[in-house]
Amino acid sequence: MLEFADANYQSRKTYFVEVILPLAIAKNYTYRVPFEMNNAIRVGKRVVVQFGKSRMYTAIIDKITEQPPEKYEAKYILDILDDRPIVTETQISFWKWMAEYYMCNDGEVMNAALPSALKLASETKITLNREFLGDKTELNDREFMIVEALDLQPELTISDITKLLGQKTVMPILKLLFEKNIINISEEVDERYKPRMRTFLTLNPVYHDQEQLRELFGILEKRAPKQADAVLAYIKLSRQQKAISKTELIEESGAGASSINSLIEKEILIAQEKNVSRLHMEDEGIFDVFDLSPHQQEALTNVKQQFEQKDVVLLHGITSSGKTQVYIRLIEDAIAAGRQVLYLLPEIALTTHIIERLRQYFGANIGVYHSRFNDNERVEVWQKVLSNDYKVILGARSAVFLPFQDLGLIIVDEEHEVSYKQFDPAPRYNARDAAIFLANMHGGKVLLGSATPSFESYFNARTHKYGLAELTERFGGTELPVIEVVSIAEETKKKTIQSHFTSALMLDINQALDNKEQVILFQNRRGYAPVLLCKVCAYTPKCINCDVSLTYHKHSGKLHCHYCGYKEDTPSVCPACGSTHLEYKGFGTEKIEDELAMLLPDARIARMDLDTTRSRNSLQNILNDLEEKKIDILVGTQMVAKGLDFADVTVIGIINADSMLKFPDYRANERSYQMLAQVSGRAGRRGKQGKVVIQTYDVKHRVIKQVIENDYRDLYFTEMEERKSFNYPPFYRVINLDIKHKDPEVLYNQAAYLATELRKNFGDRVIGPETPLISRIRNYYIKSILLKFEKDGVSVNKVKATIRDVITQFQTTKLSKGSIVQPDVDPY
Repeated sequence: MLEFADANYQSRKTYFVEVILPLAIAKNYTYRVPFEMNNAIRVGKRVVVQFGKSRMYTAIIDKITEQPPEKYEAKYILDILDDRPIVTETQISFWKWMAEYYMCNDGEVMNAALPSALKLASETKITLNREFLGDKTELNDREFMIVEALDLQPELTISDITKLLGQKTVMPILKLLFEKNIINISEEVDERYKPRMRTFLTLNPVYHDQEQLRELFGILEKRAPKQADAVLAYIKLSRQQKAISKTELIEESGAGASSINSLIEKEILIAQEKNVSRLHMEDEGIFDVFDLSPHQQEALTNVKQQFEQKDVVLLHGITSSGKTQVYIRLIEDAIAAGRQVLYLLPEIALTTHIIERLRQYFGANIGVYHSRFNDNERVEVWQKVLSNDYKVILGARSAVFLPFQDLGLIIVDEEHEVSYKQFDPAPRYNARDAAIFLANMHGGKVLLGSATPSFESYFNARTHKYGLAELTERFGGTELPVIEVVSIAEETKKKTIQSHFTSALMLDINQALDNKEQVILFQNRRGYAPVLLCKVCAYTPKCINCDVSLTYHKHSGKLHCHYCGYKEDTPSVCPACGSTHLEYKGFGTEKIEDELAMLLPDARIARMDLDTTRSRNSLQNILNDLEEKKIDILVGTQMVAKGLDFADVTVIGIINADSMLKFPDYRANERSYQMLAQVSGRAGRRGKQGKVVIQTYDVKHRVIKQVIENDYRDLYFTEMEERKSFNYPPFYRVINLDIKHKDPEVLYNQAAYLATELRKNFGDRVIGPETPLISRIRNYYIKSILLKFEKDGVSVNKVKATIRDVITQFQTTKLSKGSIVQPDVDPY
């Protein structure tokens, strides 16, 4: 980064900045810096630039140079948006690593990394703020022209204003008008982060004198009793707290806003606007004390010893073994050393559940970051991390992109979870693997925690690349749950099954309800019925955009596509043969909830899946209701399997284990074991032994036996033999290429050509092209090419460079027209 010691000298030098644009372009673009901006440019600041004929974007300064681009004439940057860099140089290096490793572009990583409120883009619409009551005569000529034009026409675009003023650089003028609150700018360009402002009140110091205060009361009680009530309420509140907001005073006094405003006008109360946090409980600091059990202490000591030699340690602790308390001790050590901590969780469900537990120990030191936050909240967290105000960040996978200053520890809880993998759009990264690289950049340590580790992590621990610590006993001596496997086929034959519930499961549910205990039922499919089928001609409604059948949702009464969101009305007559004999096949969480309500009318039943947790606080409300025992039975998808800890959940029912066990994927057994073991681990926590009922057609399946015996090692060694034989991870690296096109015949030729070109370089390491399980999504047909490479003796960087070259060469041919090629590194 250039230093500007002599401002006068520097101001006349010609600088160029290479910027990262939020676009999927292969190279970063260079812009010229106007002389007057020379002293303001810094790596990591946002600048407004024009790209193409008329589009404008926010870009991040990547490099500053005096060397102009050779191939084109550099345009000028139009504006600088920040007083200080909002992205650190370490972050930019991290983005570049991610783009390189996951075979995408810097701009795609920037798009994923920055909260949308920090990004500006063009095709902007400008409107007049009708609430502005200021003096327009103070505007300069150009500002006045824009306001006058908006008085005549309610909406203008950037290009309209460019033509109106006869100049390209209109963004600085618009920014000033926006800051003066005169115009509104649409989402694409609006600098959308606005601090949350609140009015706080203080009593005029004159009335700190008791005589003056008594005199004031005497006047107000006669002339304005409501105002007198408000002053009394203020004095009462001031004894309990330092800061009193206008809203609080209105609520406490019941005097109404007009009375408070009158007190402000009379200067009895002094009003001050302050920026307050949107983040829940930020100022609340509740500190609790706990002691580690001997097993936890041993594991903690082991982890610390391993950290002396290894940068990454795997903590393999069975469900309910108390891994969170070990994490807390490690976080305390990191904070004591003055360093920041990132605590990653795979699901927002876990984030909201665990945050309250962690706040007991760290109070205002902890921040939360995930996609359920609105834009303003995400920017607020971003800025607090940048300022080092937060020592601990708890978040889902996107939290790896935050601007950490000194990251000393990253905890990746439930490290095996597939939720850490981003599948679409690019970058298709795994947050667990990215976290390891990020910690290395900061000289920090990584703790991976899981009861059922991913085979890759366990392999790395067994081969001493990672350290390994184990917790083999449940906290408090609670026994592992009793697991009973029930044959669906057998009970169907005996006619003892009710709907989808075997007699064994119903017996345990009823017993739990009688004991005032709670039940969780797991079915890894949402909706009411996965398939609507005509009994006469076997017609099944399919999505018009994707190669999947539509799922019936009873709450909407429509058929839904879970891939593109398409919906259509449920037919009462078969569109193919005209028959009225339509029936629903299969079942999802919605149907389980519905039928359970008929079987157990007195039970309080709730559902936790994507459909019931879409709104902002719905997920937290469900968890709170479960914690407060307002729910007897919770029906859910895989959300219920991940880290939930409730004292009175004693029965877990797995409605149909076969859907996981029979999935056509080399990881099916690993994932099934993880899911079954994790769901089972929700039962019998905090001193109570639980019961798990697994309903299945295949009662003798090897994985079910391994779950019952809690034998992770047997699963690992059995599966690893197969992986080694068929060249799968962790012994081989895998890269998948999806080729997409709207015409299946063109796609066939494109995929065949690409596979042939790849085979010229990699031979039989190239498999395919194959048609994936879902062969069309959003009107794009898909073909997949899989590449497998040995971990030893092959340079993965050279492999990726060659694949990039082949894709680039393919994209220069006429054959590639209309195609999309998506590389996915470590795709599973």
